[in-house]
Amino acid sequence: MSGAGVPDFFYREAQRLGYVAQQLLQLQEKYKLIKPGSSVLDLGCAPGAWLQVACQSLGPLKNGGTVVGIDLKKVKVPSTYCDARVQTVCGDAMSLSRDHIRSLSPKKGFSVILSDMCPLVSGIKSKDAALSAELGMRALDLAVGSVALAQEDAEPDMKEEADDKGILLPGGNLVIKLLEGEDMKEFGQICKPIFKKASCLRPKATRSTSREIYLICQGLRP
Repeated sequence: MSGAGVPDFFYREAQRLGYVAQQLLQLQEKYKLIKPGSSVLDLGCAPGAWLQVACQSLGPLKNGGTVVGIDLKKVKVPSTYCDARVQTVCGDAMSLSRDHIRSLSPKKGFSVILSDMCPLVSGIKSKDAALSAELGMRALDLAVGSVALAQEDAEPDMKEEADDKGILLPGGNLVIKLLEGEDMKEFGQICKPIFKKASCLRPKATRSTSREIYLICQGLRP
């Protein structure tokens, strides 16, 4: 298959299997980002597709683990592939404090952070990409903290002020959905020193007309 037929196939397959969507399922199959018993944070969790894959990837209930979804909308946890380990919070990830989000995890931090946040698309590519980058940078800031982001080029006094630790646990993984634009290169430059591996991928389930691309960061350095 080629063109629009490929994502249409994946959409139908997702519906057949009971998933809301299949992008994260493909990422999980390729990178094994979520391990059994992980603590997972899903930013921009509506309509619940990533909650499904995250919960299923935790393994059976006896393995433990938790999945926390945050969205501006009130999100009902999908009944398929989700269990009691999944909870959702109605709130703005752009303004919630790290301490508040951290407290939602029994581990006081998360081993995987998934950001599916996306701006209201205006149709102006440069504007949409800039807004997407702003959301992506917020996810990165939540994950690694101001200290890590300031290390590369901040002045000494700025480093002292940037005392907030990130909520991603050492060795953890981060996935950020972005709209292709000039900021993509900058994201890679920021993430490569902080993580053991950072790469970009467009899942096969993504429509050819979509500018969505995923930044996959693996193994947060201590």
